[in-house]
Amino acid sequence: MVTTLLVIVIILAIVFDFINGFHDAANSIATIVSTKVLTPFQAVLWAATFNFAAYFYFTDHKVADTVAKTVFAQYITLEVVLSGLIAAISWNLLTWYYGIPSSSSHTLIGGFAGAGMAKALTLGETAFNAVNFTPIIKVVSFIVLAPIIGMIIAVIINLIIINLSKNARPSTAEKWFKRLQLVSSAALSFTHGGNDAQKVMGIIFMALVANNVLDVNSPMPEWIPLSCYAAIALGTMSGGWKIVKTMGTKITKVTSLEGVSAETAGALTLGITEHFGIPVSTTHTITGSIIGVGLTKRISAVRWGVTYSLLWAWVLTIPVSATLAGVVFAVVHYVF
Repeated sequence: MVTTLLVIVIILAIVFDFINGFHDAANSIATIVSTKVLTPFQAVLWAATFNFAAYFYFTDHKVADTVAKTVFAQYITLEVVLSGLIAAISWNLLTWYYGIPSSSSHTLIGGFAGAGMAKALTLGETAFNAVNFTPIIKVVSFIVLAPIIGMIIAVIINLIIINLSKNARPSTAEKWFKRLQLVSSAALSFTHGGNDAQKVMGIIFMALVANNVLDVNSPMPEWIPLSCYAAIALGTMSGGWKIVKTMGTKITKVTSLEGVSAETAGALTLGITEHFGIPVSTTHTITGSIIGVGLTKRISAVRWGVTYSLLWAWVLTIPVSATLAGVVFAVVHYVF
């Protein structure tokens, strides 16, 4: 039976994906904007196109399945899902306002887990009874691993490209790198859509299960991935210029060559983790990749003061989102 609360939850989930789009748009377009390969409008249109194109390729929904299992099914109610979404949306908007490239993935998972823990407490149980630590540990470990993997791959790719093109005429090489940036940014947008859209798909599916619309073993209705990919693409088209500025200029100055290296490294990392169903942060991954290309020049080329502030945001995202979701759940539980 479809209830008003279920409709609200689904709408909020799609809104979250929209916000995820403009919050994370900077991940795939920051370097092509900063190197003036495309104008800001052309860049967001380019990224949005490939965000949505991922719908036709990523059909296994492994990441969605991982997110859905972060809280045990017996603790998932519409109130839990609603509270997690409200917390995640709030944190995303706050970090977007201050131009902090935090993780939409981790705020959603933290919010979902926090609301589930609050639900367990209302049943007189220990809060951690609600949390499935197997996927949570996997997610938390990749807070560290994803940027490191992105950084290492970016360093390797950047050094290979530098050595292959060391005898090329600078003007000719620059022209080719700008063309290649279109390919690498498209690849990053494609894998970003494939990884990030799935996270909300898992949340919506569990909301339908909680409301007895679907069985937990049911196949995912096609309208869920279609609406999620469309929402994230539309969100990307709306921009997110504050974070574009941080990613494109504040961490390190990025050339077209380095943009190709960073975006390719980010796309490879996201593609690999999606294959294994790991919901990593696109933001963390591309930040690590950008740091990697900076390190190939010299350590001082990276603005470490900016990087440290980003690290604090990454560390705080899950616990702050979980706490906020617990508070929201207390209010929602009282109202409903």
